Amino acid sequence: MNPWLSKIQQAAAAFWAVRDARERKLLLIATAVIIAALYYLLLIAPALTGREQLGKNLPLLREQVAQLQALASEASGLSSHAETSVAAMSKETLTAALAAHGLKAQSVSVTGGIAQIQLVGVSFSQTLNCLDELQKTARISVNEAKITALAQPDQIDAMFTFHQANPP
Repeated sequence: MNPWLSKIQQAAAAFWAVRDARERKLLLIATAVIIAALYYLLLIAPALTGREQLGKNLPLLREQVAQLQALASEASGLSSHAETSVAAMSKETLTAALAAHGLKAQSVSVTGGIAQIQLVGVSFSQTLNCLDELQKTARISVNEAKITALAQPDQIDAMFTFHQANPP
């Protein structure tokens, strides 16, 4: 055995031998209380506080997981939509999109990646619906718009300049 360990044992035995029974009992109780307090402070209290914090944070974490899953499914859906090709902007596609909404253009001109459409006496709400559909399906957006309200409700004269984002 180690010499310093045997010296510590001898010192402890000498200390214990000079104590009477009442002092020994008090020292044993004090030692037991100190060991129990250390056990609680080092092992039990951190586990209880961690469990309490987890109980408070778990609903928030579950909500965040649900949001992340929803965003991930939306992103995968968008990537599949992005892969679909759209037709190049042409006079025919623009005229067909307008006709699908009951609109007739007075003039349509397409040069390069820019198109100009002039509408006379058309419904404002149908025009907005058509522009929204063009933006979603053909990636066509409005560069410039000149809109004049007419005396009749929901009737306008308009001149639009379009461009197509990421043409094929």
